[in-house]
Amino acid sequence: MVWMIIAAVCAFYVKGLCGFANTLVFTTILSFKINNINISPLELMLGYPSNLILAFQERKSIQWKVCLPLAILVLLGNIPGIFLLKHTDTRVIKILFGIVVILIGIEMFFREKQKSRRKSSPLILGIIGFLSGMLCGLYGIGALLAAYVSRVTEDTKAFRANLSIVFIAENTFRVFIYCFTSIITLEIFLQALLLIPAMLVGLFLGIKSSFVLDEKLVRKLVIIMLILSGLALVLNNLK
Repeated sequence: MVWMIIAAVCAFYVKGLCGFANTLVFTTILSFKINNINISPLELMLGYPSNLILAFQERKSIQWKVCLPLAILVLLGNIPGIFLLKHTDTRVIKILFGIVVILIGIEMFFREKQKSRRKSSPLILGIIGFLSGMLCGLYGIGALLAAYVSRVTEDTKAFRANLSIVFIAENTFRVFIYCFTSIITLEIFLQALLLIPAMLVGLFLGIKSSFVLDEKLVRKLVIIMLILSGLALVLNNLK
């Protein structure tokens, strides 16, 4: 249980600071002790309320024209995602997605160095949005989704706000599916209840840190977490 508390505090500190990557941190820490089939539903039960809190915290920065179409893409992404899951090696899919995330993170890094930010191509944004829907909707991984939202928002508050709204839509869908398929059990539900205080501590420490740290530094941290997420996807599925 101590290991779970440490994982929850660390994961949701990153969540409060960057708006995503809690799944990466939580899974990485717990994978040494617990099977992934038990980690994903537990992280979902903790991530759902954290997204509600972040969305409320940054509610003034929500851009519905950004998050609603993306939320629809995330849910639509389940259709080809489920097909690929049934008919292909999911490790290959995750490796390809990981490479895409790394490349986008590197491109974002160089974009940040430019004095004037160029407007992203609607076609490129549409492709990223649909692929992010497949990755996030099927595997619960928000790295590509974060890359999309980073491109269409101007500051960290708007980034966290709109990303949280999309995550809420995705989390709602996954909670329903996990309950229907009995992936969320009574034991996992009780574990999540016990870990909620740890999640709240990490989340609010992360939110407070985001107010103190420089805006450019936080954006760089977001890019670093994106690249690390991509690397984790690739390396974990090369085994």
